[in-house]
Amino acid sequence: MKQNKESLRLLEEALKELESPKGSVLSAVQKVSRVSVILDKSDIHMWCQIQLGAQEYTRALKKFLNVLIVRQNDDSQEVIDELDEYRQELKKLGLKSSIHYTNEELSVKANKSGGGYVNIGYIEEIYADLVRTKRGNDGTHYQNNLNEHIHYVRKKAHELASKLFNDLKFSGTIGNCFDLLRNEVDDKLLDLDPTLAEQLMLAFKSVSSTKEEEWSQALTTCRRLLEGLADNIFPVRKEKTNGRVLGQGQYVNRIWAFMDSAIESDSNKALAKTHVDFLGAWLEKINKLANKGVHAELGQLEATKAVFHTYLVIADILEYLGESSMPKGKPDINSATIDELEALLGVSRNIAKEIFKYRIKEGSLDSKTLATINGVGVKTVNKAKEEFTIDE
Repeated sequence: MKQNKESLRLLEEALKELESPKGSVLSAVQKVSRVSVILDKSDIHMWCQIQLGAQEYTRALKKFLNVLIVRQNDDSQEVIDELDEYRQELKKLGLKSSIHYTNEELSVKANKSGGGYVNIGYIEEIYADLVRTKRGNDGTHYQNNLNEHIHYVRKKAHELASKLFNDLKFSGTIGNCFDLLRNEVDDKLLDLDPTLAEQLMLAFKSVSSTKEEEWSQALTTCRRLLEGLADNIFPVRKEKTNGRVLGQGQYVNRIWAFMDSAIESDSNKALAKTHVDFLGAWLEKINKLANKGVHAELGQLEATKAVFHTYLVIADILEYLGESSMPKGKPDINSATIDELEALLGVSRNIAKEIFKYRIKEGSLDSKTLATINGVGVKTVNKAKEEFTIDE
């Protein structure tokens, strides 16, 4: 995407300017401002405009700051009302105290000898002139205060540019890939059971909270979710399957039983069961610790891992649920590609090629002729019978 490439280029240039002692803060802020427009980051754009002296914002900020200074020595109702009036004006402009007029920002701008609310480029020029002429001040501006102002803008601009750069550079990687998985699972689960889907969405939201009780709730929700899923795909039964009890509390066993009937490949079945076993045992352990009041080990990381694993397990189960409704036969080994032979037989690329070449030469394969191919042993033949349709 051209816009992303252009934004990354501008941000790289801005960061170089900000990281160099001789770099232009003005130039860097202008570039960050341009990127904020491209990416529609209005808060960052407004902060940049303030540093560039845009009167649309600086006029209101000056009024607010002047009254704020008066408020330090005058706590009359008239001053308080005036301060509230200007605060509302800032709000209408879309300015936020968390970024546009923080205590640090106001402290820097309040010092007139440091430049105040003027263009950062003008402040850099005055400072450079004082340094060149070896003067400490020009009667209005002081070198130290100007330097403090420039240092603040440089630091804040670097912070904002770095965040924009990282968000843009690494978008589409792990976080976004998980979002794809999450959205897919949420949609499929909504079709199966809207209540379960809502629980999973709430669990995901809970792990982003700063409250410990919500992390604990997310862990509990994951366990209940698997139980609810087991109720949907393999309801409680009195009889055992492969020696496993299939009661209400044995939700892992019931998910196992579903997999026995839904997954044809033994290797896929074993892999899926291992994941379910891991998650089930882990959630049981966490649940026991929570019931004992052991909170030290039940942090946000544990809750996050539980939710991520739950999504992965459910993704597998829903995939096999779809397959179980439309059973598919095994692929025929005589029509398999080299990639399929390599992957499903678990052999090297060279052996897969040998099998493929033999099949082309002889016209077809069966289990006996397969065993005669160099590099193919009993294990591979058995694997072929498991994964493919192959004549004896």
